[in-house]
Amino acid sequence: MKITRTQGADFSLLLVAFVWGLTFVVVKWAIADLPPFPFLAIRFFLAFISLLPFLWLQRAHISKKNILKGMAVGVFLASGYIWQTIGLQYTSVSNAGFITGLSVVIVPTLVTITTKKIPRPSLILGILSALVGLALLSLGDRLQFNKGDLMVLICAVSFALQIFFTGRFAPDTNATVLAAFQILTVSIISTIFSLILPQPPLHFTMAAWSGLLITAIPATSLAFFVQSKMQQFTTSTHTAIIFSMEPVFAGLAAYFMAGEVLTLKGLIGAGLVLAGMIIAEFSGSESAAPSK
Repeated sequence: MKITRTQGADFSLLLVAFVWGLTFVVVKWAIADLPPFPFLAIRFFLAFISLLPFLWLQRAHISKKNILKGMAVGVFLASGYIWQTIGLQYTSVSNAGFITGLSVVIVPTLVTITTKKIPRPSLILGILSALVGLALLSLGDRLQFNKGDLMVLICAVSFALQIFFTGRFAPDTNATVLAAFQILTVSIISTIFSLILPQPPLHFTMAAWSGLLITAIPATSLAFFVQSKMQQFTTSTHTAIIFSMEPVFAGLAAYFMAGEVLTLKGLIGAGLVLAGMIIAEFSGSESAAPSK
């Protein structure tokens, strides 16, 4: 069976979700020694540095317009990380995981509003399957909301906007430029928050350095370059559904790397997320090209 360009792009984005899922445990170990904002600032700065040789090769594509596009997307990405970090201080990890995953619904909503086209019924089924799966995978027996959940909801909207606008900008923007300035923006904003907010002592332990180096290139510079490139060939809705696999991979990583238990409910939830992704993949999208 011949693989289409869209299917190839979707598979590449699935690999990105896989890498992000695997790094959950690594990041958890790292931020035990290095606070979240300094960790993000250094992680994204190292990622930007790793892209500099490639950015030099693509310097003909560097323009004020393209830089502003990258920075605009970077603001949404930074907002997602910041609100998630603050929100986790006031809510549970399970609630945060589910609410962050709501981008799987927010992105198609944004696409529907801007294109005035309702997704196909099969695509809606895939979205709902992923949503129910995320609920089973993330939420406990009692669902209790608090102010932290509202903060994480802002995070989910921010991540959804990052996916949406990457889909808007990717077709006519060089992927290296879009990824590099997006990453630099996150580093700058994280540095500002590191300076204006009280921070515990910084401990550059082996776990911290390992977390920084592992996440900086495969989970940041390479991952966001792939997203910027592949969203030229697939839709924002497909991207959101594929990225809903991230907590599934995170759960598997926690099981194999940290000894955390996978419950039957969690396994069913993971299966539904996977089913939602497969349904969306083979249902066709609302458009053969990314949302404009």
